[in-house]
Amino acid sequence: MEGKDNNKILRMTNQRKIILEELCKVFSHPTANDVYKMVRKKLPRVSLGTVYRNLELLSSCNTIQKLDFGEPHKRFDGNPEPHYHINCTKCGRVDDSPLPLKPGLEEEAELASGYQISSHHISFSGICPDCQTQVAAN
Repeated sequence: MEGKDNNKILRMTNQRKIILEELCKVFSHPTANDVYKMVRKKLPRVSLGTVYRNLELLSSCNTIQKLDFGEPHKRFDGNPEPHYHINCTKCGRVDDSPLPLKPGLEEEAELASGYQISSHHISFSGICPDCQTQVAAN
């Protein structure tokens, strides 16, 4: 497996294959611990450390995305294609943002900053519909 932005080649072990399959089944952007719980159903003897190391390797090869919202735990996304995210500041829920990518944003940033932009990540924070409903009910 070759990464998109580098030439790192990662052998697809059975453990990595199962970790990737389980991550790609969900759209909840799970933590490493969540992925570990899913993978243990198929690989009962796998350790949390093994799952975490493999998630890090898969993200370094751009096979998956690692998301950091400033929470104690990183989250992972099985969809490696560029897209925006939105997270709830109350419950921690993370969703894909329904907004399309803004064409030309990186070029705009280059012109404004003088930086040579290689990529960008945009995430939105707010309160999810479920938490809004709970607040309104109280």
